[in-house]
Order: sequence, then C-alpha cells, then structure tokens
Amino acid sequence: MPSDAYQLFHEAMATKKQIVCTYNGLRREVCPVILGHSRNGEEKALTYQFGGDTSSVLPAGGEWRCLTLSKVGEIELRDGPWRTGGSHSASQSCVDVVDFDVNPRSPYSPKHRL
Repeated sequence: MPSDAYQLFHEAMATKKQIVCTYNGLRREVCPVILGHSRNGEEKALTYQFGGDTSSVLPAGGEWRCLTLSKVGEIELRDGPWRTGGSHSASQSCVDVVDFDVNPRSPYSPKHRL
C-alpha cells in the first residue's frame, strides 16, 4: 500500500502541480518527475527543486534532487509552472523501479503511464 506521500507525489505528477514540502526539516519547492522505489523497496522520487532551502547550494534556476519519501513531510500541492530544468544527458540513478515518469518517451519503462 503506497504511503500518503507517494499518493500525493503521484497526484502532483498526474495533474502537473508543484509540491511544497519539508525534507529533512527543510522547506522545498519541487516538481516530481519520476516516482517509484529503490532496490530495497523505499519509496523514492526524482524531483526538480526550484525553490526553498537545502543543506547544500541550490543553483539559480534549480537542480535535480532525489528524495526518499519517508523523509518528506507537510506536503502541499499548488498551481504554478511545471519545472524540469534544461536538457540533461546523464541517466538518473535515484529510482531503481520506476512506477511513473512524466516523460512520455521515458527510457525507464515505467510500470504505468501518466
């Protein structure tokens, strides 16, 4: 049974809503792009963080972030532009078992299409 966080991240992806949440106690503004699990079954999301706080430097415009959903709290969905940054050539290593990917031509063979 998916967690509440997983279900909210899925809803955000399906409706292209931004997420405001806390992660490790820090406020984040993200757009989730890939949702699924690690090899050991942890719920994970590859997101594009464009605002809020981090424990490192957030470049102007944003950066890709891997989130373990058990560390995410205070999740709110909101309207706003869908952000995924510029093009990227490196493959993602955040989510091992991809359940959902907003990219219609996903190279990760998601279990479900949005």
